[in-house]
Amino acid sequence: MKRNKKHPDRAPHRRRASATDRTKNTKSFRVTGSWDKRPNRPAIKATSDRHARDRIAREMRDQGAYVIVEQHRGHGEWGTLYELDGPALLTERRRAVEELRRQAVEERRRAEQVGAAAEQSERDRAGLARLMVRPPVAREQCGRRDARHVTGGQR
Repeated sequence: MKRNKKHPDRAPHRRRASATDRTKNTKSFRVTGSWDKRPNRPAIKATSDRHARDRIAREMRDQGAYVIVEQHRGHGEWGTLYELDGPALLTERRRAVEELRRQAVEERRRAEQVGAAAEQSERDRAGLARLMVRPPVAREQCGRRDARHVTGGQR
């Protein structure tokens, strides 16, 4: 039997579905960042955009936060996608900067040593060139000069 008693041959009236979507959003993400300065007050950002999720996570990581990125699984459950360790990254960057600075200082010191060695070598060569230009001194076979002394009066 049909529900419509007034017009039994016609199909019952059906309402149009409302335009709003009532499905649960299972594609939302939650980005939680906690800092050592305030561990009891983490920053929580929710988004449904993957690119925004990754950008927010990178920004929090660069600010030194420990970041947990979670995906909504439905019925209030969140599953961890990945975690980022901001403090470890900052210490690694500081260590790399210090290493580069130390290498630059070492390279500068090495260049100064090479420059000083080159100057000393140039001075030695110039002195040797001046010595080679002078006329030879008369010497005996033992290497002594002919005169025992060059100053003083003749006796």
